[in-house]
Amino acid sequence: MDRRGYQQYKQQSVGSMTSGELLLLLYDELVKRATMASIALDKGEFPAFEAAVERCIDIVNYLDETLDRQYPISQDLGRMYEYFTYQLGRIKIGRNKQELEKLRPMLAEMRDAFHTAEKNSGGLQGKGGQL
Repeated sequence: MDRRGYQQYKQQSVGSMTSGELLLLLYDELVKRATMASIALDKGEFPAFEAAVERCIDIVNYLDETLDRQYPISQDLGRMYEYFTYQLGRIKIGRNKQELEKLRPMLAEMRDAFHTAEKNSGGLQGKGGQL
């Protein structure tokens, strides 16, 4: 398989997505990585667990950085992202399965809320889901 062709296709696909689609893609990846962390923790695969949690933190930080702070909802989202980052750090340090299982549904609910908003509005405005 030609990896260069695949990489070009992937770049073109991402480049043609709306900001709402990109936001949903990030949330899908966030939920996927949290699930991967849970599975890795169950198996005792600590490097994989830590890598998955670290990727979650990176995604949440990116989501926070791309907020357009001029809108009131962005302040609320910023506080949620701060909470997620804090919890993910605690989960990583303590390898805390119980806290991870509390956080995963919250991440999925955020993804679902943005999916509903995307569907109802015909597309979120701005980069990174800026509202």
